[in-house]
Amino acid sequence: MTKKKNPNLWHPRFWLSWAIVFLLYLLSLLPMVSKQRFGARLGRFLSRKLKSRARVADRNLEVCFPDLDEAARKQLVEDNFIACTRGFLESTHAWWRDMSPYYEMTDVQGLEHLREAQEKGKGVLLIGGHYSIFDFALPLLAQHLKKPGYVYRPNNNPVIDRMIENGRRRHFGIRPFTKRELRPMVGFLKKGGEVWFACDQDFGHKTELYVPFFGVETGCITSPSYIAKVSGASVICVSHLRMPDGRYRVVYSPIQEGFGVDSQKDTEVWNRYIEDTVRELPDQYLWLHKRFKSRPEGADKIY
Repeated sequence: MTKKKNPNLWHPRFWLSWAIVFLLYLLSLLPMVSKQRFGARLGRFLSRKLKSRARVADRNLEVCFPDLDEAARKQLVEDNFIACTRGFLESTHAWWRDMSPYYEMTDVQGLEHLREAQEKGKGVLLIGGHYSIFDFALPLLAQHLKKPGYVYRPNNNPVIDRMIENGRRRHFGIRPFTKRELRPMVGFLKKGGEVWFACDQDFGHKTELYVPFFGVETGCITSPSYIAKVSGASVICVSHLRMPDGRYRVVYSPIQEGFGVDSQKDTEVWNRYIEDTVRELPDQYLWLHKRFKSRPEGADKIY
């Protein structure tokens, strides 16, 4: 089988992509306070212009928070666009700027649980979620890890993918794994590595089971259970949020004992952890994603 050649990233068809990269680099140079202000304005604008995505967010909130009236949901949709837009601008900061000032100003809770897991020497699987700070959160987490790694989905555009992955990998020697690289990931964990894995999206035909998430039977994969079982790694749930005062918070859960024995129970555990986190600050979750696209047999469609 012929190996696929890497594309020439300087080919004219990628010039627009390079222009986007340059624009994002310029945005990264803005002071953080300016990023936050611009993110709020841009988020409000996008909530009005990206109507199909706003409808997805509104529908997600309707089924997850049935007690909210229409006006409250509309406001939360706008707040969610603002939070996610700010998160994207914060990501540009993580890709190109100095992150060290934010390490000290981040409130870290449960670090003793992470240290306990590290002392076992069998690796740590950190199960996270798609909260509004994403790439910005990677170095906030990685600063506490000895051999950090993360799971990612490559971007379809090779120029954009290069930008994102170079930005991520410059922090603490963090090692990337695609979702198809389970075998090397397991080997990495067995040698004491720590891997962050956000598995809370709808994977379509790869859905393996359904568990309650905000009372909705939600399609999930069982990869975390498999990885924990074959690697022997300790499993910890982790959250990373932007707090109302503009500071950041990272929380490590206690070690999830017995994780890897029962995939149904495991999946309920990490979904419940994410749900509890989201209930605290509902605008901080990626409601723009069609989380409930896959449905159990016989269940009505949500979108």
